[in-house]
Amino acid sequence: MTSERSEEKGFVVVDRRASAGATDEPEQPEKPPAEEPQPESQSGARPGPAPSVDFATLVQSFFVTALHHLGLVADREGGQPPEPNLPAARQNIEILEVLQAKTRGNLDSDEQRMLDGVLYELRMRFVEVSRNRRA
Repeated sequence: MTSERSEEKGFVVVDRRASAGATDEPEQPEKPPAEEPQPESQSGARPGPAPSVDFATLVQSFFVTALHHLGLVADREGGQPPEPNLPAARQNIEILEVLQAKTRGNLDSDEQRMLDGVLYELRMRFVEVSRNRRA
């Protein structure tokens, strides 16, 4: 069996719609627009580079989101904590529980301790907020 090596070529899109001055020649691609300067945040500081994504960052993201939904983290814009959204908070806790189950045996001791601690903290706060809403 012989193997032939095919060269990868780009493709050309030709607009064949009827319009004045249409030709069969492909149009030259437009240059991408120059990047517009990003608006500064309300504090006046420019946002820095995004943090590296690792296991700890992922867990922290769900943790902070759950705290926000529990009404325990102030909103950036208004500075006030939002009304608790218990179903949304529960969903974030359940996502972390799935992550815990699916990574069992694959985490180092620090990652496991962090995940266990985050889940414990969220469960306790969930119960606390749930009780306060009933009272």
